[in-house]
Amino acid sequence: MANAGEGASAAQSVPPFTRDEELSALRAMLLIRRFEEKAGQLYGMGVIAGFCHLYIGQEAVVVGAKMAAREGDEFTTSYRDHGHMLASGMDARGVMAELAGKRGGYSKGKGGSMHMFSREKSFFGGHGIVGAPAPIGAGVAFANAYRGDGRVSLTFFGEGAANQGQVYETFNIAALWKLPVIFIVENNRYAMGTSLTRAAAQTDFAMRGAAFGIPGKQIDGMDVRVVRAAVAEALDWARAGKGPYLLEVQTYRYRGHSMSDPAKYRSKEEVQKMREEHDPIEQVRLRLLADGVGEDVLKKIDADVRKIVAEASDFAMNDKEPDPSELYTDVLA
Repeated sequence: MANAGEGASAAQSVPPFTRDEELSALRAMLLIRRFEEKAGQLYGMGVIAGFCHLYIGQEAVVVGAKMAAREGDEFTTSYRDHGHMLASGMDARGVMAELAGKRGGYSKGKGGSMHMFSREKSFFGGHGIVGAPAPIGAGVAFANAYRGDGRVSLTFFGEGAANQGQVYETFNIAALWKLPVIFIVENNRYAMGTSLTRAAAQTDFAMRGAAFGIPGKQIDGMDVRVVRAAVAEALDWARAGKGPYLLEVQTYRYRGHSMSDPAKYRSKEEVQKMREEHDPIEQVRLRLLADGVGEDVLKKIDADVRKIVAEASDFAMNDKEPDPSELYTDVLA
């Protein structure tokens, strides 16, 4: 199997972005990158506790998908979810406050990193159960089909989760009922810490839906342009009533599985090579510079993003903890 950023898109024509699209993609990915860097710092300071899974390196996946989606299309994902929330338009202050367990968070400080939700922004949650996004996302798609509202459910999970039985049960029913759902496998190669070649007999995850008649495509997830084009094609398929579509998006996480993971199962040289040759943000930055956009413009975008993240951090650190009376609210027995 090719490395992320290699091979998967070698035979694919890369659809160009306009300058405005490049700038929009850069800002969206920088917001996620800077937010996650700050979250990592706050975790080290003890402001954020429990589990914290960072999205650094994978930004092009959700940003490209969001650029292709229509207003109202729903996003559901796993516990590596901060990037999906920000791409969905959720407020950075509310996300960071939730990470810190504060009352101003999206789950009032009671859910933490892995449990946030926004009906307003059509974000149907980050889910801690491995493989859970598949059936939940298909359920959202069933509701769309029932209402006939033309919306498509975009459902993200990792290549490690792709071996879960519930994923294949979901593939079966989604294909049988022709549900408008896109299954997006974010293949970052190591699941929790085991190379996919040691855990999967079939490492071409785009083929995983073949037994159910679900078309699939393997793409370079480090190029936001490729992701947007592939997701747009899949959305057209689902919106036309043809049923589900499966995308394997080859990507790479620079940090460990979670903040507690030292990532000793791969070399520093491998990570550095990916950063230098395939970083999704640097690719956009270099294209903009080549297009005549000044370095000062790019620095201002980064400065604006850093200001948003700094304000989110300040809000989270100064916000109050949930009142004890909230302990049993929104809890279903």
